[in-house]
Amino acid sequence: SPLRAFENELGVQEPVGFWDPLGFTADGDALAFKRRRCVELKHGRISMLATMGYITPEVTGKFPGYLAPSMDLKFADIPTGLAAVSKVPALGWAQMVAYAGYCELSGPTTRAANTSDYADIAPGDYGWKLLTSDDP
Repeated sequence: SPLRAFENELGVQEPVGFWDPLGFTADGDALAFKRRRCVELKHGRISMLATMGYITPEVTGKFPGYLAPSMDLKFADIPTGLAAVSKVPALGWAQMVAYAGYCELSGPTTRAANTSDYADIAPGDYGWKLLTSDDP
Protein backbone atom coordinates (compact mmCIF):
# COMPACT_ATOMS: atom_id res chain seq x y z
CA SER A 1 0.00 0.00 0.00
CA PRO A 2 1.35 3.49 -0.85
CA LEU A 3 0.25 4.74 2.58
CA ARG A 4 2.92 2.58 4.21
CA ALA A 5 5.50 5.02 2.77
CA PHE A 6 4.47 7.53 5.46
CA GLU A 7 4.23 5.25 8.51
CA ASN A 8 7.59 6.48 9.87
CA GLU A 9 6.93 10.21 9.48
CA LEU A 10 7.02 12.64 12.38
CA GLY A 11 3.65 12.76 14.11
CA VAL A 12 2.58 9.18 13.43
CA GLN A 13 1.50 7.66 16.74
CA GLU A 14 -0.11 4.51 18.03
CA PRO A 15 -2.85 3.36 18.13
CA VAL A 16 -4.01 5.27 15.02
CA GLY A 17 -0.76 5.15 13.04
CA PHE A 18 -0.66 7.28 9.90
CA TRP A 19 -4.04 9.00 9.72
CA ASP A 20 -5.27 10.42 6.42
CA PRO A 21 -9.08 10.31 6.47
CA LEU A 22 -9.47 12.26 3.20
CA GLY A 23 -6.94 10.17 1.27
CA PHE A 24 -4.60 12.99 0.25
CA THR A 25 -1.65 10.58 0.30
CA ALA A 26 -3.38 7.63 -1.34
CA ASP A 27 -1.02 7.81 -4.33
CA GLY A 28 2.11 7.62 -2.12
CA ASP A 29 3.71 10.70 -3.74
CA ALA A 30 6.51 11.66 -1.34
CA LEU A 31 7.05 15.14 -2.83
CA ALA A 32 3.34 15.98 -2.57
CA PHE A 33 3.45 14.83 1.06
CA LYS A 34 6.51 17.00 1.71
CA ARG A 35 4.79 20.01 0.09
CA ARG A 36 1.72 19.53 2.29
CA ARG A 37 3.96 19.19 5.36
CA CYS A 38 5.78 22.45 4.50
CA VAL A 39 2.52 24.30 3.88
CA GLU A 40 1.00 22.91 7.09
CA LEU A 41 3.94 24.20 9.15
CA LYS A 42 3.84 27.60 7.48
CA HIS A 43 0.10 28.03 8.00
CA GLY A 44 0.37 26.80 11.58
CA ARG A 45 3.03 29.40 12.33
CA ILE A 46 0.95 32.14 10.73
CA SER A 47 -2.01 31.07 12.87
CA MET A 48 0.10 31.20 16.02
CA LEU A 49 1.31 34.71 15.15
CA ALA A 50 -2.28 35.80 14.45
CA THR A 51 -3.37 34.45 17.84
CA MET A 52 -0.57 36.35 19.56
CA GLY A 53 -1.52 39.47 17.62
CA TYR A 54 -5.01 39.16 19.01
CA ILE A 55 -3.98 38.45 22.61
CA THR A 56 -0.91 40.69 23.07
CA PRO A 57 -2.64 44.10 22.88
CA GLU A 58 -5.14 42.97 25.52
CA VAL A 59 -2.37 41.84 27.87
CA THR A 60 0.40 44.40 27.32
CA GLY A 61 -1.56 47.35 26.02
CA LYS A 62 -1.43 49.07 22.67
CA PHE A 63 1.22 51.28 21.09
CA PRO A 64 1.16 54.89 22.25
CA GLY A 65 0.54 57.54 19.64
CA TYR A 66 -1.39 57.74 16.43
CA LEU A 67 -2.18 55.11 13.83
CA ALA A 68 -3.36 57.79 11.41
CA PRO A 69 -2.52 61.33 12.58
CA SER A 70 -4.44 62.90 9.69
CA MET A 71 -7.60 61.13 10.88
CA ASP A 72 -6.85 61.76 14.58
CA LEU A 73 -6.95 57.97 15.05
CA LYS A 74 -4.93 56.56 17.94
CA PHE A 75 -3.80 52.95 18.35
CA ALA A 76 -5.85 52.84 21.56
CA ASP A 77 -9.00 53.62 19.52
CA ILE A 78 -8.69 50.41 17.48
CA PRO A 79 -10.64 47.49 18.96
CA THR A 80 -9.32 43.94 18.80
CA GLY A 81 -10.72 41.23 16.60
CA LEU A 82 -13.05 41.70 13.65
CA ALA A 83 -14.24 45.04 14.99
CA ALA A 84 -10.89 46.49 13.85
CA VAL A 85 -11.66 45.81 10.19
CA SER A 86 -13.92 48.83 9.85
CA LYS A 87 -11.69 51.11 11.96
CA VAL A 88 -8.30 50.71 10.25
CA PRO A 89 -7.94 53.06 7.23
CA ALA A 90 -7.70 51.54 3.74
CA LEU A 91 -4.06 52.62 3.40
CA GLY A 92 -3.27 50.72 6.61
CA TRP A 93 -4.81 47.57 5.12
CA ALA A 94 -2.84 48.15 1.92
CA GLN A 95 0.37 48.30 3.95
CA MET A 96 -0.47 45.05 5.73
CA VAL A 97 -1.29 43.28 2.46
CA ALA A 98 1.93 44.61 0.89
CA TYR A 99 3.97 43.35 3.84
CA ALA A 100 2.30 39.93 3.72
CA GLY A 101 3.06 39.78 0.00
CA TYR A 102 6.68 40.71 0.65
CA CYS A 103 6.98 37.96 3.26
CA GLU A 104 5.40 35.44 0.90
CA LEU A 105 7.57 36.38 -2.07
CA SER A 106 10.87 36.73 -0.20
CA GLY A 107 10.73 33.20 1.22
CA PRO A 108 11.73 30.02 -0.58
CA THR A 109 10.80 30.15 -4.24
CA THR A 110 7.97 27.65 -4.39
CA ARG A 111 5.09 27.74 -6.80
CA ALA A 112 1.71 26.91 -5.35
CA ALA A 113 1.09 23.32 -6.40
CA ASN A 114 4.44 22.46 -7.95
CA THR A 115 5.80 19.64 -5.80
CA SER A 116 9.25 19.62 -7.43
CA ASP A 117 10.00 23.01 -5.81
CA TYR A 118 9.84 21.31 -2.40
CA ALA A 119 12.45 18.63 -3.15
CA ASP A 120 15.33 20.53 -1.53
CA ILE A 121 13.43 22.33 1.25
CA ALA A 122 13.29 20.98 4.79
CA PRO A 123 9.79 21.41 6.25
CA GLY A 124 9.80 24.47 8.48
CA ASP A 125 13.07 25.89 7.11
CA TYR A 126 12.43 29.36 5.73
CA GLY A 127 16.00 30.57 5.46
CA TRP A 128 16.54 32.04 8.91
CA LYS A 129 17.31 30.63 12.30
CA LEU A 130 16.73 31.75 15.83
CA LEU A 131 19.82 33.01 17.61
CA THR A 132 20.53 31.07 20.77
CA SER A 133 23.20 31.12 23.44
CA ASP A 134 24.92 28.26 21.56
CA ASP A 135 25.56 30.41 18.46
CA PRO A 136 29.06 31.79 17.97
